[in-house]
Amino acid sequence: MAAGSEASKLPFLPEDPRIMDSTGALEVEDVPDRLLVIGGGIIGLEMATVYDALGSHVTVVELLDQLIPGCDPDLVRVLHKRIQSRYAGIHLSTGVESVEAGEDGLTVKFGDTTEVFDRILVAVGRRPNGNGIGAEAAGLTVDERGYVPSDLQMRTNVPHIYSIGDIRGEPMLAHKATHEGRLAAEVIAGHDETWDARSIPSVAYTDPEVAWTGVTEAQAKHAGTEYETASFPWAASGRSLSMGRSDGLTKLILEPETRRILGAGIVGVNAGELLAEAVLAIEAGADAEDVSLTIHAHPTLSETVGFAAEMAEGTITDVMPKRARR
Repeated sequence: MAAGSEASKLPFLPEDPRIMDSTGALEVEDVPDRLLVIGGGIIGLEMATVYDALGSHVTVVELLDQLIPGCDPDLVRVLHKRIQSRYAGIHLSTGVESVEAGEDGLTVKFGDTTEVFDRILVAVGRRPNGNGIGAEAAGLTVDERGYVPSDLQMRTNVPHIYSIGDIRGEPMLAHKATHEGRLAAEVIAGHDETWDARSIPSVAYTDPEVAWTGVTEAQAKHAGTEYETASFPWAASGRSLSMGRSDGLTKLILEPETRRILGAGIVGVNAGELLAEAVLAIEAGADAEDVSLTIHAHPTLSETVGFAAEMAEGTITDVMPKRARR
């Protein structure tokens, strides 16, 4: 079972073709001059990036106090700084109070502001489709949120039915679903396989991209996990400087005693591509020394991962290290 999810809706919005979700935003025949994006998460900001590049004047309204909630603030800060100078407005800790459809546009009231937009993109999350597929007819358990839960071999409460992807649970990511589908197929074929992923990468395809994997600082703090961080600023990267895009940061999150890499975050051009080394390092149980002693090609953006590890070890020569090597 891979029934996926659908875009969440806001019940107070009027029925109007100028109000769209992320699927509709890919099918629009004209580029709006004034676009309001409701929701400053990954999907909303990705579409904002596209429409900004096409020439729209983009305004983003986010109910929480930072863009991409759940991502570490130091990574988001780099993205926020760049788009703040490009977009018409970014409003945090702000909710949309009303929308009125008129011939001249969509009049929106949010915070202390009332503005008129040509189109509105609603990107306030996604909800699983478990409640809309008649799963109960097969005896399947569907939770109150619409998920069809399954065990570490993807089996649902009905042993011969398996669930994968968005309908199974967070994170709602295509590559997670693909991995689950492969695992389910192996189990169905008689192999004794079990889900054991230590690191699921997340990428916001914005400009710059924001990517993270493993344990975030926010998660570590919430769980009371001891951790250390080591960050390398792209302003000290020869490759990023030569590209004219020094607005980047590579960060590793470490277990203090073992120096094992628990998580990583990167913001910058092609951050999603650069994250793969950190994903592998976490899966392999590598520590900061393993990564710091790995020879990275110079000048490349990928060497910023090695430089971050050198920051952790106190062996960096490109910038002043924050700590001495143990």
